[in-house]
Amino acid sequence: MAVYLNGQFMPLEEARVPVLDRGFMFGDGVYEVIPVYSRRPFRLAEHLKRLQHSLDGIRLTNPHTEAEWKRLIGELIARNEGEDQSLYLHITRGAAKRDHAFPEPPVPPTVFMMSNPLPAPSPELLQTGISAVTVVDNRWLRCDIKAIALLPNVLLRQAAVDAGCAEAILIRSGEGDGTAFLTEGAASNIFVVKDGALYAPPKDNLMLPGITYDVVLELAAANGIPCHVGRVMREAVFAADELLLTSSPREVQAITRLDGQPVGNGRPGPMFERLYALYQAYKRDVMRAAAD
Repeated sequence: MAVYLNGQFMPLEEARVPVLDRGFMFGDGVYEVIPVYSRRPFRLAEHLKRLQHSLDGIRLTNPHTEAEWKRLIGELIARNEGEDQSLYLHITRGAAKRDHAFPEPPVPPTVFMMSNPLPAPSPELLQTGISAVTVVDNRWLRCDIKAIALLPNVLLRQAAVDAGCAEAILIRSGEGDGTAFLTEGAASNIFVVKDGALYAPPKDNLMLPGITYDVVLELAAANGIPCHVGRVMREAVFAADELLLTSSPREVQAITRLDGQPVGNGRPGPMFERLYALYQAYKRDVMRAAAD
């Protein structure tokens, strides 16, 4: 596996960073994950825009222009096998004396990229869906930053694993009003389906602005599927006809069991089937256009 680290491509086994790197010491950095289909990055401009948002959120200067990122990403894809890949970009504030304050003067950032295989969802999973559990969203208030400090998400996802489930659905309490509402999954966005309509939490500071989330809303709007973006209450999650999970590596998946109980009839529903088909067609069209 070829990786990129601070200006050089090299085998993964040769990649090293200093122990005083602020990513290692403080989790002071951001990341991005970009799916690659037929050796072409999917929605690259949107992913780079989200990366810029994360960098701005932690006051770290982007180490590359958009053109430079595109060139480096293209070379990383070419240096690794597989038509479909998952690219991981990781940028930290660099290595400096251990001090909470930003280093003065600024030090060179650490820039790391690697590629992993991107497997397609199994036919069995598409037929049965996945199980999830609800957990309390106890994370910080800047979840819109794709920060590398993911320990809260790790613990929440492990709660799902401990329960024999594939994902944790995060529920956050309101500010003293006794309400509780959906934010997202531990590593995904969540949609509620009720009476033929989609309901999605808003893209605010309490959730990561998902690229696949955007695609699903665009596809729904283009195909006459009613969409409502706004606060989704906890009660609506449990009363859903269907629950859908979206993320770049997982695309669109149906959640068919929640907290040990079936969602709807316990099988992937018509909204999942329609949006999954629309997403696959859109993906093929985008990749075909990129090849032209």
